[in-house]
Amino acid sequence: MNGRQRGIALISVLLVMSLALLITSGLLRSHRLSLQSSGKSMHHIHLRQLASAGETWALLQLQDAANASQKNVDLTQDWARTMPDFDIEGAQLRVDIEDLAGRFNLNSLLIQGQIDQVTLDRWGRLLELLDLAPLPLSQVGALQELNQLRLLPGVDGPLLRQLEPWVAVLPADAALNINTAPALVLRALDGVEATTAEALVRQRSATAWASVQAFTQDPLLAGAGLSSHGLGTGSRWFRITVQVIQGQSRLLLATDVERDPDTHHFKILQRRLLPSSTHEMPR
Repeated sequence: MNGRQRGIALISVLLVMSLALLITSGLLRSHRLSLQSSGKSMHHIHLRQLASAGETWALLQLQDAANASQKNVDLTQDWARTMPDFDIEGAQLRVDIEDLAGRFNLNSLLIQGQIDQVTLDRWGRLLELLDLAPLPLSQVGALQELNQLRLLPGVDGPLLRQLEPWVAVLPADAALNINTAPALVLRALDGVEATTAEALVRQRSATAWASVQAFTQDPLLAGAGLSSHGLGTGSRWFRITVQVIQGQSRLLLATDVERDPDTHHFKILQRRLLPSSTHEMPR
């Protein structure tokens, strides 16, 4: 009996030790995973801090440009020039600033509840240039964000990604800035062909138009019968995009800002973290 009891006691001790080892192993694994998670979290916070630094630098560039010229906004100004890459704490920062008024404003189609025919025609031409089917914006009404277009039949993620680089959601009275609009958006204007749009873009890279009248009377547009309706040479809305690259890690921060028309100071409208594949900044 004594031998049997000793055997049972030994087995009990071994079971207890095995259980203790399993518990200890689980605790160590949990602790290791916790440390890894904390490390990733701290790394992400570090990347966010670097992105915020890039955003602050871009805001200073915009504020300097606003102080120097509070009327016109064009691509000859310092904010629009190729931004340098910054190497900070082992990471690379790329900063890009875009004038959102250079895009087609989706809210400009409806003015006080009435469809604006000139803008509607431009919208139709833009969709044709993008090889997209007609989208009746009047059925959606005033937009707060681009995703509201999903309310329309046939609008899905791929379509929005194709449309997104060319459109903006701004106040209804925001004019299209002819000094920053890309060639494809200029082609949406009545009577502007592809070769003319490219020539206009090359010309304004050296000398921007001081007024809409100067644009419509430009020799390149002679005989086009271009309407000045909805066009402008200024802007208050910009998007700052900061890409942070550190080793295999990437973070992309997009910040939309607006300049107050009275104080001329900039305020943040929204910040978004984007997949790095959605934005490539040319160098």
